[in-house]
Amino acid sequence: MDSIIVTGNGPLNGTIPIAGAKNACLTLMPATLLSDEPLTLTNAPRLSDIKTMSELLRSLGAEVTSMQDGQVLAMSSHTIATTKADYEIVRKMRASNLVLGPLLAREHEAVVSLPGGCAIGARPMDIHITALEALGAEIELKDGYLHAKAPGGLKGATHELRFASVGATENVVMAATLAKGTTVLKNAAREPEIVDLVHCLRKMGAQIEGEGTSTITIQGVDRLHGATHPVVTDRIELGTYMLAPAICGGEVELLGGRIDLLEAFCEKLDAAGISVEETEKGLKVARKNGRVKAVDVVTEPFPGFPTDLQAQMMALMCTAEGTAVLEEKIFENRFMHAPELMRMGASIEVQGGTATVHGVERLKGAPVMATDLRASISLILAGLAAEGETIVNRVYHLDRGYERVEEKLGALGAKIERVKS
Repeated sequence: MDSIIVTGNGPLNGTIPIAGAKNACLTLMPATLLSDEPLTLTNAPRLSDIKTMSELLRSLGAEVTSMQDGQVLAMSSHTIATTKADYEIVRKMRASNLVLGPLLAREHEAVVSLPGGCAIGARPMDIHITALEALGAEIELKDGYLHAKAPGGLKGATHELRFASVGATENVVMAATLAKGTTVLKNAAREPEIVDLVHCLRKMGAQIEGEGTSTITIQGVDRLHGATHPVVTDRIELGTYMLAPAICGGEVELLGGRIDLLEAFCEKLDAAGISVEETEKGLKVARKNGRVKAVDVVTEPFPGFPTDLQAQMMALMCTAEGTAVLEEKIFENRFMHAPELMRMGASIEVQGGTATVHGVERLKGAPVMATDLRASISLILAGLAAEGETIVNRVYHLDRGYERVEEKLGALGAKIERVKS
C-alpha cells in the first residue's frame, strides 16, 4: 500500500483550487437512473469513489463517460439492464446505497447489497428502509441484500425521519420524484449537497420545494428529462485546506471557496485566531497573531460543525494554546486518529464520544497509520507542522476523498511525496 512522507517545512503560501464535492457528485450520479435521457455533470472531482460509482452504474446498464481529465461525466441510462447492485461493487463504498431509491422509482424493484465504506461506526439502513416503505415499497433483507419492490409504483406520503440522515434524505427525494402524488419529508437533512441534488433534479423536470430546510415537498411527475449540472464546491476539501495555513502558518487562497458552505466551521476558526476573508476568487486564510487558541467543538448535522472535519480540527488543536474538547455526535468510533496523533507527541484523552486535547508546543514526526479517509488527511496536516519526517501508511482511503493531495499541498511549499508500495 502507498505511503505519504511529510516533512515539516514552515509556513505555506499560495493558492489551491477546490474540487467539486465528492458527496454531492456521488449523490448526483445515481440520478441518471431516474431518466432515459442523458445527464451531464461538470466540475466533477477526480476520485476513486467516483470511479466506483461509475462502475456500479455501468453494471446496471448505464453509459458513463469521463471527459476533460475526469471533470465532466456524461451519463445515460436509456436502458436499465439489471436492478441488482452487486456486493462486489457496493462493498467498496457506502454511497452505493443511493441507487436504491432511483431504481425503485423507475423500475419498481431493486436488489441492493448492504454497503461498505470507512470503518467509522454503524450507519444503519433502517432510516432509508422505513422512509421508502412509507412510499409503498416492500423491502426485505435476505443474504446481505435488500430486496425491494413497489408493485404499481411508489406513492406519495408524509414521513418524518427519526434522524436527519443525509443519505436517507437523498434516497427518498430521488424516489419521490417519480412517485404518484405528493411526498412531504420532515426532519430532512439540510446539507448543501442535498440542495445541489434538488437543483439538479429540478433541471430534470422534478417539482421540489423546501431544499435547505427540514421539510422538503416533492410533487411526483410522470418522467424526468436530461440536464447538465455543475457539482457544488467540496466544503470538506475546502475546510481541510483552510486548516493548512492555520496549522503551519502562512497565507493561502482557496479558489471557489464560500463561507456559506462552512459558517459554523469558520466561526470556530475565528475563535481560534484564524482569519478567513472573502475574495473575488474564493477565501483567503491566515493566522491572525501567534499561536492558535484552543476551541471546543461539537459535531452536528448541517449547519453545525461537520463530522467530516473533526479529525482535521483535532490536528489543529494538538498544538493550540490551552485545552480543547471535541465531542463527536454523528458517528461513534471516529477518534481512531487520536492514538496516531499521540505517536507524534499529541496529548489526547478519549472517553466514549469525547476527546480532550491538551495543546503542546510542537509535534514530532513519526510513522503513523491512517484508519479512514478523514484520519488520513488529519495525519498529513499534523505532519506538515511537525518537527522531522512523518510517514503516513495505508493512505488508500485518501484517494477516495481528496484529489492530487501532494500536488496541491506541494504548490504551497509543503515537502510531501507519495511512495508507491
